[in-house]
Amino acid sequence: MAAEAERVLRYREASEAVEATGWRYLLGTLRTAVAVTSLAQASEVVAKAVEACASEADRHLWFDVRAGRVVLVLQSLDAAAVTNVDVELAGRVWLAVREVGLETSPDVGGEDSRAVQLVEIGVDALDIPAVRPFWKAVFAYADEVLPAGPTDALVDPQRQGPAIWFQQMDAPRPQRNRVHFDICVPHDEAQRRISAGLAAGGRLTYDAEAPAFWVLADPEGNEVCITTWQGRQPD
Repeated sequence: MAAEAERVLRYREASEAVEATGWRYLLGTLRTAVAVTSLAQASEVVAKAVEACASEADRHLWFDVRAGRVVLVLQSLDAAAVTNVDVELAGRVWLAVREVGLETSPDVGGEDSRAVQLVEIGVDALDIPAVRPFWKAVFAYADEVLPAGPTDALVDPQRQGPAIWFQQMDAPRPQRNRVHFDICVPHDEAQRRISAGLAAGGRLTYDAEAPAFWVLADPEGNEVCITTWQGRQPD
């Protein structure tokens, strides 16, 4: 039987396929973390993950390595999305990490370490094609593989900084901030993160499109969105 062709997965399909193995779907990526006790152990985890992904590693896997924690990310770089190949690789990595006595975990609900997350910068603009080249230049960012039009998001080619996306405005809005952060968290982490923001002096200003996103504001009105994959696609 021929191998299944690579295909982009719908959000719910991707999320449900990996949740039991400690990965979470975050807007076009799969992410998990592994708690370690040293850089040497972190390096072992990375080596195991690369070995598990084999020939697919270079086009799907990247990671952040620290002495206490390794964050692993899977995404098809050719599709700029999660595919069935990424789901298969997540399962392989889960097994490989378990072989050395460690666990893949999204750290959801943890008090001692934050959950895996994805941060984006949203820029509100009246003329997106006019402002987009400026942000691309000052950040030294690049077009995502797909799409790459004059109004589409920009990404860090080194995958270290947050993506920048552009929101169309229909009128000037000097009374509010026009640059805001989107913090994409696991769907089962969102309520805890919102509660923490409210307890720290914030206020909820918009939730009509939850669970896709909630808008919170700090005491001076600066806004941030807590986002998840949920509510963005019809089932």
